[in-house]
Amino acid sequence: MKILVIEDNESVASMIGLFFEKEKIQGEFVADGLVGYERAQAEKWDCLIIDWMLPSMDGVTICRKLRQAQVEIPIIMLTAKNTESEQVLGLEMGADDYVTKPFSPLALLARIKAVTRRYAGRKDSQVEDPDWLVTAHFRLNPSTREVLLDGKPVPNLTPKEFDLLHFFIQHPKQVFSREQLLDRVWGYDFYGDDRTVDVHIKRLRTKVSTEERPFFHTVWGVGYRFDESEGSGR
Repeated sequence: MKILVIEDNESVASMIGLFFEKEKIQGEFVADGLVGYERAQAEKWDCLIIDWMLPSMDGVTICRKLRQAQVEIPIIMLTAKNTESEQVLGLEMGADDYVTKPFSPLALLARIKAVTRRYAGRKDSQVEDPDWLVTAHFRLNPSTREVLLDGKPVPNLTPKEFDLLHFFIQHPKQVFSREQLLDRVWGYDFYGDDRTVDVHIKRLRTKVSTEERPFFHTVWGVGYRFDESEGSGR
């Protein structure tokens, strides 16, 4: 496994490096945000670990720019503050998980294994199901990860937004709780909480929904359902 760590705290980077060496993980370490962003784009990695605060370019900006460039690599954000706003912002920008400092190397390793397994499973499913899925308004290709809404491309979907949309399109008009969506889309070993689902639904609504066609409907006290019928409330 080859992992790029973008972290300017020498003690944290050293701790991660020693643990990677013990676990036979090839770790590359960069202390500057801009340099890390360029290396993340230029080379092939199995996972990125990005600190929130960095010189030259902060971690959230790195994450956002990578997702805008359609770079599909598992990303784990490191944050020094255990605040909901930071965690939600990181997830909105396309991070797959986050670790709050201080953290144990074993906890970080568990998250690395979880996000890399999810990406590997998604690639396998793409090979098995290369055809377009067609609904009343959407065309979605699991192999190329393209999405068309009424014939027009939907740009800038993060990997997890695509996965969530893919799941809902496969299960129209069915109601799923947040816990069920975490299990079915993120995987049973996801270490976040159910606010993650709300964040991604909100982002998908912003990118594909209109007032007349919300698509993603809140079933109060239960969860969410995907319904392409016009005019039904959220």
